[in-house]
Amino acid sequence: MGRGRQKAKHTKVARELKYFSPDTNYSALERELASESEKHSSEDPWGEYAEKYNADEKDDD
Repeated sequence: MGRGRQKAKHTKVARELKYFSPDTNYSALERELASESEKHSSEDPWGEYAEKYNADEKDDD
């Protein structure tokens, strides 16, 4: 395929992506976002390390 045809094909695809808006499945989006919020806990995953190393800094004072 020549560069002209390749560029024309790319332009066509880019135009379709820019102007075509597919229907959004809001219920699926809601489920996905809800499952992400359940995965994240309010506990700091690095809190244990922060306490450990902050204690070392206090001893140095």
